[in-house]
Amino acid sequence: MKKKIILGGGCFWCTEAIFKKLKGVEDVVPGYTGGSLKNPSYKDICTGLTGHAEVIKISYNPNTIDFKTIIDVFFQTHDPTTLNRQGNDVGSQYRSSIFTSDPVEKKLIKERIAYYNENKFLNRKIVTKIEPENIFYEAEDYHHNYFQLNKQAPYCKMVISPKVQKLIKNHSDLLG
Repeated sequence: MKKKIILGGGCFWCTEAIFKKLKGVEDVVPGYTGGSLKNPSYKDICTGLTGHAEVIKISYNPNTIDFKTIIDVFFQTHDPTTLNRQGNDVGSQYRSSIFTSDPVEKKLIKERIAYYNENKFLNRKIVTKIEPENIFYEAEDYHHNYFQLNKQAPYCKMVISPKVQKLIKNHSDLLG
């Protein structure tokens, strides 16, 4: 039985690179959700005017990796304490968000946020939004496997590689 979740943690090139490495994650698709424009393009959402977030849709096997682990990796591999920003990527399209309409998932997400806030995660409060699941629009082909196909690009070397290395250092037991 496959399950899915949609996560927005800033640039989808970064989050895709992280989650593709996890055991039990069967597919990671970059895309856009949470906005008003039908069939948005990358150019459209980069304006910050459509309301969409850059996201990844993760399909996973819950017998191999559970929802809590996915949420923990999500919180630990981006900065969930900055509003509408990840590093130099600024705008509502880079917001930290989790898209779900499942009440059980919402409850667990709220519990994990409370846990991290109580334990002074990054010494700031988490601002991640829990948003209702919405229409998911798959990103253009050139966004798929971006890190894997462009490891020598400056953005990949300076931004994505350190996040991947942090995952490998802190969660080697989760790698596939």
